[in-house]
Amino acid sequence: MKLYRFLSAPDDSSFCHKVTAALNKGWHLFGSPTYAYDKRTKSMRCGQAVVKDVEGQEYGPDTKLSDW
Repeated sequence: MKLYRFLSAPDDSSFCHKVTAALNKGWHLFGSPTYAYDKRTKSMRCGQAVVKDVEGQEYGPDTKLSDW
């Protein structure tokens, strides 16, 4: 199965740690990162899509992406 996740966090080290943790679990960057202003919190936020192939598993709506 191919899994897709979109990671987002404030524009601080927590975003880099979140992406680094995903990369170390075998996820791969997908596309370019994003950077946008959040009017509600009045702060900048970062985002990055990641994908991962998992052999021998079937995807279902109950699949918890953060477990992979």
